[in-house]
Amino acid sequence: MEGFAALATEPAAWAALATLVVMEVVLGIDNLIFISILSNKLPEEHRARARRIGIGLALGLRLLLLASIAWIIQLTQPVFEAFGHGFSWRDMILIAGGLFLVWKATKEIHHNIDPAPNDDLFDTKSVGMGFAAAIGQIILLDLVFSIDSIITAVGMTDNIAIMVVAVVTAVSVMLLAATPLSNFIGQNPTVVMLALAFLMLIGTTLIAEGFGAHVPKGYIYAAMAFSAAVEALNIFARRRQASGSTTREPA
Repeated sequence: MEGFAALATEPAAWAALATLVVMEVVLGIDNLIFISILSNKLPEEHRARARRIGIGLALGLRLLLLASIAWIIQLTQPVFEAFGHGFSWRDMILIAGGLFLVWKATKEIHHNIDPAPNDDLFDTKSVGMGFAAAIGQIILLDLVFSIDSIITAVGMTDNIAIMVVAVVTAVSVMLLAATPLSNFIGQNPTVVMLALAFLMLIGTTLIAEGFGAHVPKGYIYAAMAFSAAVEALNIFARRRQASGSTTREPA
């Protein structure tokens, strides 16, 4: 209760909350892109449910990790040393999650470039298995992104109330943005490739951080924002050309 009282009386607590909310929302973008791409692979009637379950699990995992804050701090302690670097459980989780993201993005890029009838991850004749596979992969990446998110929060404040409010706010934003983002990705095939490239970039960054090479997040998100802006201009140009060609009268 003291943490929530600080929010009501201390301006510094509000400043810390605002900063942490922004950080958590930005970190949640990675999670949301993965959930959107994966849910779009499912039959349409199962997509919204998969997104709700995935984002709900993201919230649950984050709150559970906040309740185990002492254990989370221990994850940053080195367990063994190799190549002159001490590897912690966090490092190993980031490396495993990064490898999975790179593998998944590579597989999906290959499928988009050269689709084969039997190469799809989800068999539409076996929806139950496809849905279970999607949720399983979402849980795996939710865990990786949740650990990274909570460790970032711990590094910014020691007020548990601020962390809880920031996490709930960020996940609420994810929930509101999930359907519009998934629909936008589904309606624009070139955006799918861009989003997969983002996942590969994020996976590579996770692997690098697991090996002790710190990559400033600002550079990564600035590159992603620039690429998204260029793609938005391309989409706008294509729509203008399409509308122009339909309004021209035949000679």
